[in-house]
Amino acid sequence: MAKYLLLKHYRGAPAPANDVPMDHWTQEEISAHIQYMRDFAERLEKSGEYVDGQALAPEGTWVRYDGEGRPPVTDGPFAETKDLIAGWMVIDVDSYERAVELAGELSAAPGAGGKPIHEWLELRPFLNAAPTATDECHAGG
Repeated sequence: MAKYLLLKHYRGAPAPANDVPMDHWTQEEISAHIQYMRDFAERLEKSGEYVDGQALAPEGTWVRYDGEGRPPVTDGPFAETKDLIAGWMVIDVDSYERAVELAGELSAAPGAGGKPIHEWLELRPFLNAAPTATDECHAGG
């Protein structure tokens, strides 16, 4: 089994086919979208492929270390950002092909007009071991 992160970019990825922002959806359309996500997660729980998932609030703060004895530096929140992560799901599947298949299904969640949004999802495998110096050299060129 291999774990993958399905990252739901609300903005910043290539535009989905049904590109109507959620704040323009009706309450029924929002409810249908959320129910689709719940049903998808429940089905994966039953198959043993679901690990965890959460929707995220649109606002956030950047934080970084600022040196010994100093408080962390923060920046934001930013009302408008190029990229907004709307949520994530972790799956544990037998193959990369299965992960792609599930990401495709999740991309079909309904949006405006009840039609699939064809949302772009970022599929990221979990790193199983820390990269070595050799791995890092090969990654760069």
